[in-house]
Amino acid sequence: MKSLLQALAAAALLALAPAALAQGDAEESQQLYRQALQSISEGRKNDASETLMRVIEQEPLHAGAWLDLALIQCALGHADEAERLFNTIRQRFNPPPGIVELISEARSAGCAHWRPHAQTAFSFGRGVDQNVNQGSSVGTYSASAGGVPVELPLTPEFLPQHDQYTAVTADYLSDLTPNGTTGYLQFQSRRYDRLGLYNSSSLFAGVDTPWRFGRWTLHGSATLGLITLGTQLYQRQTQVQARLGPPLPLPGSMQFNLTAGLTHVEYLTLSNFNSNTGEIRGQFSYRLDDDSASASVARLADRAGSARPGGNREGWAASAQWRRRLFGETSGELAYTAQHWRSSSAYSPGFLDQVRDQTTQVLRLTLNYPLSNTQSLQLEARQVRNKENISIFQYNDRQLQLSWQWQGL
Repeated sequence: MKSLLQALAAAALLALAPAALAQGDAEESQQLYRQALQSISEGRKNDASETLMRVIEQEPLHAGAWLDLALIQCALGHADEAERLFNTIRQRFNPPPGIVELISEARSAGCAHWRPHAQTAFSFGRGVDQNVNQGSSVGTYSASAGGVPVELPLTPEFLPQHDQYTAVTADYLSDLTPNGTTGYLQFQSRRYDRLGLYNSSSLFAGVDTPWRFGRWTLHGSATLGLITLGTQLYQRQTQVQARLGPPLPLPGSMQFNLTAGLTHVEYLTLSNFNSNTGEIRGQFSYRLDDDSASASVARLADRAGSARPGGNREGWAASAQWRRRLFGETSGELAYTAQHWRSSSAYSPGFLDQVRDQTTQVLRLTLNYPLSNTQSLQLEARQVRNKENISIFQYNDRQLQLSWQWQGL
């Protein structure tokens, strides 16, 4: 809410400032101001403060820059500087009552020291899963016995198993520095009513920090994760990522980011399945008040940590997501992802001689109905189709989940 008030206040004050620059200088000043607003939205208060000072040097009557700079100095705990800027705004621009009230609120809250902003979210849901164990969509599989192909029936544990479940998630996000570095914790748990062997939990912790180099932006992140399956610790994950935002001349509110990442996965209950996956992903996105969308495509390379069945893998991934306000405050989201992997060698020579070729597609539809400023109901339907040339690995799945969500600011 506070960032919205800042944006509205800046827009209101901008209308009070007369045009004092030549066209070229005004365009450069506005470009700097847009960079400052982006820094504010990303939590990079120190960067935003330096950019706003440059705006004011070029355009002393840029009232929006004055107000944003004053509020940032207050948020950073620079009380004397914030007070000087507030007084300058009142004397130079004669702001309307709404802006005067905003300044009074900032003064009342105090500018004694920087206070990290934190967000907490929690959800509780019930759902139904038609294929808990990713059971094969075929009843038999072909194998080789002494060089002779044979058709073998699948036992019940390898066929789809249906169950209902309870899902709990908790997220915590907090500023670590005044210049946008954040830390986060994410917990997820799913408990089945009957098939407790497939109960799962995950805990991830990470840090994200932004940088700006002129008009280029860069985000770096590192994440550590633990995943349990049944009653055992199943996976350990480590991931590092860098997301680059080049200053491309894109129309409207469209943005482009290029992400490079490396993920190490260690399987604690399986031998020879550890992996190191590299990814390069390009993503286009845009965001409006009632509408947002994104699309991405990625190149993937998975290097086996040891003698993994099938060896190394090469692949690609693509995704598209569209979110829109439907009616009132109810919003809907439609998302599609596809991922393809092809192994480098036969999966199990002498038994399964095929080189594994896998394509997984996921279609997801979500409806979100807000109950209040902090609570909402979410209904999510998900369909998964995993197609493979090794029939035993093929599976289909459908899930439906209703969740209550709470978010604290």
